[in-house]
Amino acid sequence: MKPAPIKDVVDLEDLERLDIRVGTITTVEDVEGSRKLVALTVDFGDHERTIVAGLREERQDPTEIVGQQALFVVNLAPRKMAGVLSEGMLFDIGYADGIVPVLAQPETRVPNGARAG
Repeated sequence: MKPAPIKDVVDLEDLERLDIRVGTITTVEDVEGSRKLVALTVDFGDHERTIVAGLREERQDPTEIVGQQALFVVNLAPRKMAGVLSEGMLFDIGYADGIVPVLAQPETRVPNGARAG
């Protein structure tokens, strides 16, 4: 794989506007009527959220990530996807480059809700 070109330079203030946090995936459920979407229930320590992600075509068994910690963008505007309200975005590595994606994860367990950056 040849790495994609680097995107345009952004100001540090732009990057600091993103709220990226660690959460533990507690459930993974298929989204009815969708071939690729699943609804993740994610524990952020002080609350849980539903985050919809397109994992069904990426993983043979999307439930294998239950119990895993991963990085999530938590300050995106909520949006409905296939009728399910998604309250953030899962960070993964590889999808944009056409390789089998993997979760962006801390190297050791950290408290849910810990911020990246």
